Amino acid sequence: MMKLITMLSRFFLSCSSVPGHHDSARIFDPAEFFRINSAMAHVTDNILRTRSPEITISKLQIRFILTQRDSYMIGESVARAMATQKVDAAEFQILTEKAYLECSPADLLDHAKKFNGFLGACPDAFAGLRRLRLRNMRFAEPDIPNILSACKLLESLHLTHCDSGKNSVLRVEHDQLTELKVEVGKFEIVELACLPKLQQVSYNNWFNSHKDPLYFGFVPQLSKLWLAKTGRRSTRTLQLSQLLGNVPSISDLHLDFQSEKIWVLPESPKLLKPVLNKLQRFNLDNLPEGCDLAWTMFILEAALSLKEMCITVWEHWCNRVMRNKEYQERNGYCEKADMEWKPHAPDFKHKNLVKLTIYGFQADDIFVRFIRCVIKHAVNMAEISLHDRKVCLHCGDLDPKMKCPSRYPWNADEHVQIIEELGMSLPA
Repeated sequence: MMKLITMLSRFFLSCSSVPGHHDSARIFDPAEFFRINSAMAHVTDNILRTRSPEITISKLQIRFILTQRDSYMIGESVARAMATQKVDAAEFQILTEKAYLECSPADLLDHAKKFNGFLGACPDAFAGLRRLRLRNMRFAEPDIPNILSACKLLESLHLTHCDSGKNSVLRVEHDQLTELKVEVGKFEIVELACLPKLQQVSYNNWFNSHKDPLYFGFVPQLSKLWLAKTGRRSTRTLQLSQLLGNVPSISDLHLDFQSEKIWVLPESPKLLKPVLNKLQRFNLDNLPEGCDLAWTMFILEAALSLKEMCITVWEHWCNRVMRNKEYQERNGYCEKADMEWKPHAPDFKHKNLVKLTIYGFQADDIFVRFIRCVIKHAVNMAEISLHDRKVCLHCGDLDPKMKCPSRYPWNADEHVQIIEELGMSLPA
């Protein structure tokens, strides 16, 4: 086994048996968790010490808890490996002693302080990192720019429950960064100031503000944008023509509404065409059930290069059961409402859309009308895929009487009926 380890080129070393689940549940009791973290740090050191420098490490991915002794050992081992042998892609995924729901503001500040100490003690390791994932930290405003400055080769940065306090501003500048993912924080705005190689951005559940959550500066290669938000009454409605005014290069746009309020405004083609003229793939995810879909046609009117469109309609039932009316009212959730939209050119023809995919399709007028509308305008449509509702494990365990039964057509007769209602011949 020791000989085999010296010959391997890809490593994933983790203190957690369930990747990414540290914040949702305790896998072990705390003492056991830290014992495993310490053992993993020693294993990392042993592996990197005994490797032949002639074999390139193509991928080195390490997930560990931020404790001074273990983190410093890992940092020093990685720095030594980077200095003595070729390491193509190194990644740190840094967990904290407490999950976010257990953290006080003082804990978040303490986690950031410990991380800054780690960064200062192992600068050579961070200088060679390609990917960095941080969570549960509250930095001073200069800290994240300082981290980016220290991580000169960084290509991917993920921040989860990280910020600099309520209504803070995150300004991002970096020569090599290609991917930025921000999940839940209290930034008023994330400014993507100068990122010449940035290709994809993901922002999940930004803090409610009177400003757009993102500002795009110099991002000439940005092509993929993923926005997800559990909308409430106070959630500001975004206007894509303003948000994307400086990034007409977006080719892949994904909007996730998490079964709640629609927080994007249907706009006229005149305003949207300049910013969506390169859009080729468009995803609308987790639209609330029961609402009309006609409003989504504003994208087709504006994005004339669009090739694929995917819509997921899903009522997350286990969340809905937890959110009774009193809870919804207290926390600012609102009743689902149809968005108003009228076609600006009723007879417009879209020549590039070839594929429409719908998850959550039901055999009712809402879906049939929408699909017929798409077929009418998308004159070169080649494929329509209609799938039943998505169901998470918790939703599947609920009492069937609590949920609206699915009306998805499963048998051959129902298939024929739907095809006829859509106005298509059977071969089509």
